Amino acid sequence: MKLRDLREQVWLANMELVKAGLVKLTWGNVSGIDRTKGLVVIKPSGVEYSRLKPAQLVILDLEGKVVEGKLNPSTDTPTHLALYLGFHSIAGVTHTHSVNATSFAQACMQIPCFGTTHADYFAGHIPVTRMLTSEETESDYELNTGRVIIECMGETDPMHMPGIIVAKHGAFTWGKSAMDSVKNSIVLENVAEMAGNTIALDPGAKPVPAYLLRKHYLRRHGENAYYGQVRTV
Repeated sequence: MKLRDLREQVWLANMELVKAGLVKLTWGNVSGIDRTKGLVVIKPSGVEYSRLKPAQLVILDLEGKVVEGKLNPSTDTPTHLALYLGFHSIAGVTHTHSVNATSFAQACMQIPCFGTTHADYFAGHIPVTRMLTSEETESDYELNTGRVIIECMGETDPMHMPGIIVAKHGAFTWGKSAMDSVKNSIVLENVAEMAGNTIALDPGAKPVPAYLLRKHYLRRHGENAYYGQVRTV
């Protein structure tokens, strides 16, 4: 893929955050990676979405060195880079402070899987990280945010759990492309809203049964998935 094309895709993914209502002001960012070249494209720091142009996106290597671009990259860049280095199957990362997901983050609560809408996309409860220590916050804060996400995920396949909430912070999602990571942010925000409503209606609500969770997840993502249309060409 040409870097110009990746830059355009990442710009469109950032614009999709606005259309989906997941960002206010400059509270979010999307990146994408060219694994062959080892280069990442990310939104510049603090630039309003209404003014953002594809040419303003910053291109960096995986060590954080700017390869192309005149603006400073997102302050969350070290988190994105840590995730690309830690999760080799992903090709896009999104960060938001969307209201419902961030409410769970501020409560330091995982997002329970109460039903099949959640199970269609996430293979279980969406985890919440531990709090960063004061030392981790004072030094290399954004890098340590990435590290605590990787620590929390453990051996979980990131493609089976394509998102997480960071305690007292917000949501990070990832996917097979920049736009796919945004789609997962949209889903995460909506299932967070549903979970919050469920808890409000019934504080003792039980998670979806494991057999139903498994069925819904695997019919979309399993080896014998049958959701959607079969490709003929």
